[in-house]
Amino acid sequence: MKKGIHPNYQETTISCACGAVYTTKSTKPSIRIGICASCHPLFTGQQKFVDTAGRVEKFARRFGKVSFLGDVANRKKKTK
Repeated sequence: MKKGIHPNYQETTISCACGAVYTTKSTKPSIRIGICASCHPLFTGQQKFVDTAGRVEKFARRFGKVSFLGDVANRKKKTK
């Protein structure tokens, strides 16, 4: 292997929003995550609300008023 072309592979801490801290190796000095195995509903068996409603509401505001089917039904065919 050539020397000097590979990134520095160092010990890294991964911090979750729930407070859990894991240690692994990576090229980044620290990593922050929003959900981990300690707080994920699949592993804990508890329901947890994940806030994605803001994205859905934004999409509905932008595209909810557009009626694609109505536009297609009201179009007239072009005649040559």
